[in-house]
Amino acid sequence: MPTRTSSDSSLGQTRLRPDRQDRWRERREHDDLTNDLLRRAARLSGRDRQRAIEDVVVRNLGLAEAISRRYAGRGIDAEDLHQVASAGLVAAAQRFDADRGGDFLSFAVPTIVGEVKRYFRDHGWTVRPPRRIQELRASMAAAAEELSQTRGTLPTAAELAAHLGADLPEVLEAGRAGDCYAAVSLDHPTLDSDGDGATLGDLLGSADPGYAHTEAVATLAAACRALSPRDSRVLYLRFFRGLTQQEIGDELGVTQMQVSRLLIRILRRLRTKIGELEPMAAASESSP
Repeated sequence: MPTRTSSDSSLGQTRLRPDRQDRWRERREHDDLTNDLLRRAARLSGRDRQRAIEDVVVRNLGLAEAISRRYAGRGIDAEDLHQVASAGLVAAAQRFDADRGGDFLSFAVPTIVGEVKRYFRDHGWTVRPPRRIQELRASMAAAAEELSQTRGTLPTAAELAAHLGADLPEVLEAGRAGDCYAAVSLDHPTLDSDGDGATLGDLLGSADPGYAHTEAVATLAAACRALSPRDSRVLYLRFFRGLTQQEIGDELGVTQMQVSRLLIRILRRLRTKIGELEPMAAASESSP
């Protein structure tokens, strides 16, 4: 069997070069035509200029689509991303200054990427975290990619914080902010529902009425400590032992009408005292 020599290998490599050269030539011709159209558009005005820019946009829609695909699967509809990237392409074509030289592609790519990132910042959060957290999260993504390529492993939160010069708690907070991109419906089935219709909403707890009762008892107890022994006994007989006003009057040696007036006065005093205690309680809770 004949063996492949180094010259054969070189010949095989040479045969591939025309294909690459053809693709490069097509790309170069496309870019040159784009730049020529933009230089011509710069000398035109009105509808003629608009048609030239539209021609540039149509010829480069593939660029906008390629950039939008890079950001797919991050919580925003692919069609919306494509429209935003296309709008960025239009803006790049309108703002490109052909008289300053340079290549349209090198100007259009960062312009389109900037529009897409701005759309994510403004519309990509179901619950929007603070701006500093959004910006830190974007920096973390770039730093993680850089460190992963350098070290071969994913960096830890501490390594990201050290690389970015940021505080570790903020890096951890920015990492958790990814959960804010998309919300899950409470009607979504649970992982262990097994077709029984259980949803995430079924897992939510409900308000425990015991907390309100405990708070009311504690507040009322503090107010009752300001009552006289006689007033405290009237409350005890009426609300703990359940005696009628006449029975309380018989035990205290007063009339039923006097007991009624006593209760009205005692309850009014308790309401006043509770009103004084509530602002004090709120102030103590808010103090460090």
